[in-house]
This record gives sequence, structure tokens and C-alpha cells, in this order.
Amino acid sequence: MASHFLLLGIMFLIFSVALASDHSPLQDFCVGDKNSPVLVNGMVCKDPKLVQADDFFFSGLHMVGNTSNAVGSKVTPVNVAQIAGLNTFGISLARIDFAPFGINPPHTHPRASEILTVLEGSLHVGFVTSNPENRLISKVIYKGDVFVFPQGLVHFQKNVGYGKAVAIAALSSQNPGVIAIANAVFGSNPDISSDVLAKAFQVDKNTIYQMQSKF
Repeated sequence: MASHFLLLGIMFLIFSVALASDHSPLQDFCVGDKNSPVLVNGMVCKDPKLVQADDFFFSGLHMVGNTSNAVGSKVTPVNVAQIAGLNTFGISLARIDFAPFGINPPHTHPRASEILTVLEGSLHVGFVTSNPENRLISKVIYKGDVFVFPQGLVHFQKNVGYGKAVAIAALSSQNPGVIAIANAVFGSNPDISSDVLAKAFQVDKNTIYQMQSKF
């Protein structure tokens, strides 16, 4: 009898863990209907009879991104906004172009982990662990190298070469989102109170006003 209850307990734990994961798709695909007025967590499914090959297609990752900007990088996303067929698949990707010594500034993806592959050049990459450690884990990676960034953690990339660099990032969400730290803190609309930011960064208000003016 005791062994019977033990077996039932083990089975309960196994099924509890299984049910805690994401549900499997219930159909072959659910192409997002961008014109639907219905709001759901994701996108409403398009009528499968109206689905075409172009719903699963994107062309443009061969195009070099324009890095003539303040940070010297350009991200070309390929998520559900570009490919409606990604809806419910839990994946997306992006091309990142870097000018010499350009950066992809510190940012987070609230809904996705990221795996980055260098196609050209060399990058200094890293992420910061959560409180209380705030430990920087970083490395210089080269063509053909791969680096992983955990979901939700602040991370960055910097081109450490004299030539351009290119990387492809794969993400574990159809719509990973991106929170650029500097933009979010100093460029929110409306502004975060200068009192709050001055205390948080332990600087005077004039420094905060100067930073906010840049964003």
C-alpha cells in the first residue's frame, strides 16, 4: 500500500511539472490576422483557407543595416510583426549590424532568451545577473562563435574591431520586446521625476535634465 501511494505521488509530481510548461499548439499553424479588431495575448488566427506562402516568408536579412547613428548599430527584427506565420511558434530572430566600435546598447528582452551568432567581425558581449550580485558575465567572441543571453537580463554587444561586424540573434518568443535601458530611464513619456532619478543615480538634478534632453 505504501509503495502504491509513493507511485501515485511520483506520478503527480511528473504531471504537475509537465502541465507547468507551455501548451503545445493545437493546430498546424495560427497565422496572425493583423487586421482583426479582437485583442488577445498574441494575435487572432487568420482563416487557414486564406493562408498563403507569403505568410511564412520574409526577405531582407541580406541587406546591410544603416549604422549611421549615435550608437553605431542597426537591428533588423524578424518577429511576428514581419512574419505573421510566427504567431504561436515562440521564435523570432534579428540581424544586427555594427559600425567599427559601434554598440548595441544595454537592453533587455522581457519575453525571450537570446542566442547570438557572429557572422562577421568580433564582438565584446555580456550580461549582468540580477540583484543582489549584479555580476557582469562577458567575453569577446569571433566569427562563428555563439553566446547566450538569459531572458530578462540586461545585456549588450560592442564591435571591438576596426571593420564592420554582423550577428544573427535567435529569440525564444514571437514578440520578445526590447527595453533599451537608457531610453526607458531617461526618455520615458512623461519623464520620470528628476527627484527619483537624481536619488537613484546619486547625481544632481542638472545632470538628470542633461541626460533627459538627449533622449
